[in-house]
Amino acid sequence: MNDNTKHNGHQIKQHILLVEDEQDLAKLIMLNLTALNYEVFHATTLSQAMQIIDTKSLDLILMDRMLPDGDGIMLCQQLREAGKSLPVMMLTAKDSEADIVLGLEAGADDYLVKPFSVLELRARVKAMLRRSKVQQIQTEQLEFNGVTINSTTREVVSNNSTLELTAREFDLLLFLAQHPLQVFSRMQLLEAVWGYNYDGYEHTVNSHINRLRTKLSRSPGHPELVKTVWGVGYKFSPPEAGAH
Repeated sequence: MNDNTKHNGHQIKQHILLVEDEQDLAKLIMLNLTALNYEVFHATTLSQAMQIIDTKSLDLILMDRMLPDGDGIMLCQQLREAGKSLPVMMLTAKDSEADIVLGLEAGADDYLVKPFSVLELRARVKAMLRRSKVQQIQTEQLEFNGVTINSTTREVVSNNSTLELTAREFDLLLFLAQHPLQVFSRMQLLEAVWGYNYDGYEHTVNSHINRLRTKLSRSPGHPELVKTVWGVGYKFSPPEAGAH
């Protein structure tokens, strides 16, 4: 039976996996998330996390990096290689830009640097789950001269080749494609796609845009879809627009 059949009143509970071996921090996080009416599963190792992922229906993973049996980035990479688009937020004490980019490159959708505010954690979690839920409800399919974006199946097909995108990369591409030729600043994209708007996180947008472009460029025969508008931000430039 699917875990998501459990109800609280009229609302189905959302399920979060917390992978954190620091017990005091784990208890604090679980206390706050259960207070928001989420059901939280807890793992202290990568192997425990994999067992839960294989047997439970999850909506979000909060992943520590330094675990007894390895780096949380390894699990994130395995999920993406297996084609799972489940949203992942990294919880890490490594705050250098290189470490953050490494996590994003591995397929993480967001990151939170320790020590962090519990209020910020709650806001980030709610934002990620809200964005994920909105995308699941949509039934729109966008087509741009050989590129198809299907928000029901969350697939992007370019020249008959399915692109392997993370959940956040897909959300970013879908949002831009829904507003062709409209220019968005990094802060506007943070608000619209990530669900929060904090100074200092703009390079998160840059990293995701760069990875998205790289993946789109691997499919030959179409022009650059996501373009930089220098000094402003980014826009989606559909192939039809470039033909005129």
